[in-house]
Amino acid sequence: MCGIAGFTIATGDNKNYSSVISAMVESLKHRGPNAQSSWNNETIYLGHARLSIIDLTESANQPMHSGDGRYVIIYNGELYNYKDLKLELQRMAQGNTNLPYNFKTNSDTEVILAAYQRWGTDCLSKFNGMFAFALYDTIDKTLFIARDRVGIKPLYYAYVNDQLVFASEVRSILSSGLVERKLNRNAINEYFLYQTVHAPNTIIENVKMLMPGHYMFMKDGDVTIKKYWDLNNFTSGLNNLDYKQTCAKTKELLFQSVERRLVADVPFGAFLSGGIDSSAVVGIMSKMSSKKVETFNISFDESEFSEAKYAKKIAEQFGTDHHEIKLSPEDFLKQLPESLNALDHPSGDGPNTYVVSKATKQAGITMALSGLGGDEVFAGYDVFKRMAEINRKNYLNMFPAWMRKMPASVLKAKNKSVAGDKIYEVLSQEKVNVVSAYPISRKVFSEDQMSDLLNGNLKNNLVSLVEGVKKTDKEHLLSYVSSLEINTYMQNILLRDTDQMSMAVALEVRVPFLDHKLLEFVLGVNDEFKYPSTPKKLLTDSLEGLLPIEIINRPKMGFTLPWKDWMKNELRAFCERNINSLAKRDFVNDEAVLNLWQQFLKDDARVSWSRVWHLIVLENWLTKNNIN
Repeated sequence: MCGIAGFTIATGDNKNYSSVISAMVESLKHRGPNAQSSWNNETIYLGHARLSIIDLTESANQPMHSGDGRYVIIYNGELYNYKDLKLELQRMAQGNTNLPYNFKTNSDTEVILAAYQRWGTDCLSKFNGMFAFALYDTIDKTLFIARDRVGIKPLYYAYVNDQLVFASEVRSILSSGLVERKLNRNAINEYFLYQTVHAPNTIIENVKMLMPGHYMFMKDGDVTIKKYWDLNNFTSGLNNLDYKQTCAKTKELLFQSVERRLVADVPFGAFLSGGIDSSAVVGIMSKMSSKKVETFNISFDESEFSEAKYAKKIAEQFGTDHHEIKLSPEDFLKQLPESLNALDHPSGDGPNTYVVSKATKQAGITMALSGLGGDEVFAGYDVFKRMAEINRKNYLNMFPAWMRKMPASVLKAKNKSVAGDKIYEVLSQEKVNVVSAYPISRKVFSEDQMSDLLNGNLKNNLVSLVEGVKKTDKEHLLSYVSSLEINTYMQNILLRDTDQMSMAVALEVRVPFLDHKLLEFVLGVNDEFKYPSTPKKLLTDSLEGLLPIEIINRPKMGFTLPWKDWMKNELRAFCERNINSLAKRDFVNDEAVLNLWQQFLKDDARVSWSRVWHLIVLENWLTKNNIN
């Protein structure tokens, strides 16, 4: 796990860019504290900051050259099947002088180089892992950049002044000085609405993300982007397995996924909240590992909803070396400034992940497994039931929108809350269906509130993303919602926050539930096998006997911290400073923004702390990073 950075040189440009690549790599040092280096020729600069996980020797440092010197690679991620691929490549080379490859390291990086030499861009179909890499051909002068199927590892890029600039983080691109620190005004309303900006866009003008499951190819200044894997292709299953067989296959794929992610040459462990997902990962790890699994739980004594007792029960059941790290809300509050400084891209969430990652790293762990993705894959969120209910109420479309608005207005007046706003907006749509309702379910503000807060009618990228997700047949509605969740909320908030916050403390996080083979299978399973009549039914039935019943049926929790009180007391000066600063920006309605803050202070039911906090984070990030 590492940080990568690079940029191309326009023809005829003889400028020395050594200080530029140095600045980009230096900005990534937190991601790769073990080694930093760069390489260049007359057409490209490549830089790398390494966090050593597999093959800890210096020979595995990057940029890495192929044996014949033709190819150079910088790589961030882990290839879980690299040993199998290495063996396949060695067997193919036996007796074939056209396919020699003498491996000099035990790294997965060198396997990617050899795989590209053998299969070209088709090598991506053989990779199982999380990755973002750039591979340069010094003879053909071509650049190949690729990102993993689900988007676990980030890759940002900008094409300006005939130069392609790319990196693992937005701030690395900005540190190059090659890209203007200019706000992407067309993305502001999306951030206000959803606490993030959805890929391929970012909060910075001209800086984009390479989409998951895509690769970029550059030759002679021309850039081509292609999709090599599509999540939506697997949301209508064709298998004829019965429920028992489906559970058996799910279990087999889960165990394979966890086993693949146990390969490391450094101390590793697992996050353990005591919920179904993390408990399942720890349970499988304990079955697959030859030594005690180290588990980590962050607990808060002051919380009446502490998850520590559930985590402890799982730890005792599987005999893990358990670390319960107790923090008071005050401890958390003290770490808030550094967690906000760790943000590479503004987000309404993230500090929780930072605190867990930092505590785990301080305990001597360099790699940890997480239960992230379990809710999205196995229909664990309430949104799955809500979307299924909306799908069943297709009869509402017998009535025109203007007629539906009348009872909706009454409900909104009676229910002066976020829920009331959303019900009104759903019923006011031209068509009441999953396509129109899903974006509303993920909104922080209603359309009316947004029109008050912002100046200008700006594009909502999430709506276009939802419309771009292929609809499925009636037997696979839940898979369709899974696809929506993975393509939007998970990729653009959960995975992005997990990467930026864990890598801020040089901790690698692996996510077994997002193994693409597991995803492909479960998304093809019919609704009748997955409907959450009990919590994550298919997952828990597949692991029958592994998890205690009280873990399966326990209430869904999370960090319960006094954000509302903090923002009115300890954090009030910080919040008001940023709210006042945001109100001065020309893209907002100053009066509406200041009024929103006053509504929050007066405990208005329609203005929760989370509806204000992400705006405070945005302004703090823009100011800190000197964004125009």
